[in-house]
Amino acid sequence: MSKCESCIIKQFNSLKNLSKEELVRISACKTSKIVKKGEVIFEEGEMLNGVYCVRDGICKLSKLSANGKDQIIKLVVKGELLGQRSLISEESSNLQATALNDMELCFIPKSEIIDDLRKNVNFSFDVLKNMSHDLKEADDIIVNMAQKSVRQRLAEALISINSSFGTNPDGTLSVLLSREDYASIVGTATESAIRVLSQFKKEGLISTIGKQIKIEDLEGLRRIE
Repeated sequence: MSKCESCIIKQFNSLKNLSKEELVRISACKTSKIVKKGEVIFEEGEMLNGVYCVRDGICKLSKLSANGKDQIIKLVVKGELLGQRSLISEESSNLQATALNDMELCFIPKSEIIDDLRKNVNFSFDVLKNMSHDLKEADDIIVNMAQKSVRQRLAEALISINSSFGTNPDGTLSVLLSREDYASIVGTATESAIRVLSQFKKEGLISTIGKQIKIEDLEGLRRIE
């Protein structure tokens, strides 16, 4: 099991602001776990007693809407922390986290990290900065839903996944999402997402290899209105 003080993953999140002594203490009480693709890490409404550090893999944060459909709010990748907001607000989780592929997580108990939030100004400020960024992203989602077409939203989702997660050696997007996931990201019916993806394919903007998607014309996607 990797020690927090020597783990390179911490450089990608707020833990980088903790001292070596703080990291050694946290490392002694953390637990590591493997989460299989499709498994739920925590449920919406669940009380979280700590934070998760993503050592490997990708998960989706989603919220169940009134009509019983999931809305994907964010994709969380290697290096990020899960559960920061619940840690500070002391409220139950507002979202559900589900693994999109096999993941390796480290769980840090709330009892160990809460004092660091109170005493280490750089750490607490960085946590707040990340939460502020998440709120901005949530604002953008609301605006996009109201003002942009499904074609625009889906094009932007493909561009974002391409820039954030990169591609496989064959050029396909490295994150494999189901058509239901794409529909959930842009807030539409699965049938609509499938129809728009088919249009993109006919227009030469994307190609598919099985369930994988490859962007063929990035600028073309950016020009969609």
